[in-house]
Amino acid sequence: MAPSGGRSVFIGPRLRRLRRDLGLTQADMAADLEISAPYVALLERNQRPMTADMLLRLARTYTIDLADLAGDGGADSTARLQSILKEPMFSDIDIPSLEISDLAVSYPGMAEAFLRLYTAYREEQLALAERRGPAPAGGATEEGAGYDANDPVAEVRRFLAARKNNFAAIDDAAERLAQATSGASGFIERLKTRHKLQVRYMPPDVMLGSVRRLDLHRRQLLLEDSLDTASLNFQLAQQLAYLELGNEINTALEDSKFTSKSAELLARRALAGYAAAATVMPYAAFARAAETRRYDLEALARQFGVSFEQCAHRVTTLQRPGAEKVPFFLIRVDPAGNVSKLLDGAGFPFAKHGGACPLWSVHNVFRTPRELVTQWLELPDGQRFFSIARTVTAGGGSFGAQRIERAIAVGCAAEHASQLIYTRDGAGPRADAPTPVGVACRVCHRPRCTARSALPIGRELLPDDFRTLSVPFGFSAE
Repeated sequence: MAPSGGRSVFIGPRLRRLRRDLGLTQADMAADLEISAPYVALLERNQRPMTADMLLRLARTYTIDLADLAGDGGADSTARLQSILKEPMFSDIDIPSLEISDLAVSYPGMAEAFLRLYTAYREEQLALAERRGPAPAGGATEEGAGYDANDPVAEVRRFLAARKNNFAAIDDAAERLAQATSGASGFIERLKTRHKLQVRYMPPDVMLGSVRRLDLHRRQLLLEDSLDTASLNFQLAQQLAYLELGNEINTALEDSKFTSKSAELLARRALAGYAAAATVMPYAAFARAAETRRYDLEALARQFGVSFEQCAHRVTTLQRPGAEKVPFFLIRVDPAGNVSKLLDGAGFPFAKHGGACPLWSVHNVFRTPRELVTQWLELPDGQRFFSIARTVTAGGGSFGAQRIERAIAVGCAAEHASQLIYTRDGAGPRADAPTPVGVACRVCHRPRCTARSALPIGRELLPDDFRTLSVPFGFSAE
């Protein structure tokens, strides 16, 4: 959109990025636009505003969308800055909203530098917390004992947590993609018309272990023919994300320094999945529906034609600065207790080492497949959370195909639980007595827990000569 009402628009950083993406020098761009090279330099340094005429000239010359170039006038950066400046570490600094807005609009480079620095600080804090996690059972106490600094999965989890699992630029691009398409038929048509790709469905024995494969030589996108509707839509959306949202994904990755190629590839895959979900469940529409339905995950999944797990994952991403909703965490475990997905936007102190608390219903819902189980949780320090757990199935689709049963739990802090349909009188479980849980046995000091599997760190086992306790490990409560 062009500037209106006489309002000056400064888009220096975006103009510089556009020029570099096109492989142009300032002199090249000046020649294309029929202006002087010094004037291009002034525009890029925000020392001259971008006029409506110049925006139109840029759009015509380089065939770009005006909305993409004009941006939001700093609104997104302002919202991100305001969100960060609410942190306790800034509580004693009085920064008026007008100053934050001025920084975002007039000095976008400084604003972006601050945002990147804070994000890097958050990643380091999360990494430090993991390095100082509980010592292993062998008793090692050296900082970092039992912690693999080069674990790519842990690295990607820190990357997502530091950003509250929200990527506004990807959400915006995905929303535009969603408006240009409509479900599977719209995705298929876009792949055909824009990318000259034919979608074909193949049996598993032809796919050789893949559910999606892009064959650029034959201009075909091959999909396994046993995929259910939700999985099919997601795979189509994810392929479109790789084809069309690469710039947004690369931008989200560029301010993080991964220690291995595996970590970078995992992060890229996570963002492509994020983009796919944001295309199938656009932020504004999904957030509005979530509030209207009071976060009824099953109803939301049906409304948007997605699986329960896809819907549960999406609610953890609704933390866009200025449009934040209920902050959720999500954990996915298999019957052996292995954690295969972990997203924390609600401040739940997940264990960095060892297993989670066996009293948490997420480990017990395998007994009641597909049944939704709610539970109030209380940690030893008095923190309370509300949890929703249910099993989900991966694979299958044909006779003899392997199926994997997992359990996922989605939850929020107790102060947000009243916004969920599951706690409303007459529509779901009330606030039953909370289950006393711990983060993990090695760091839980509850003396009467019959489910305990290990002695807490720093506690001495009581002798068994004259008394056998009803708990596996007796120790002094003092």
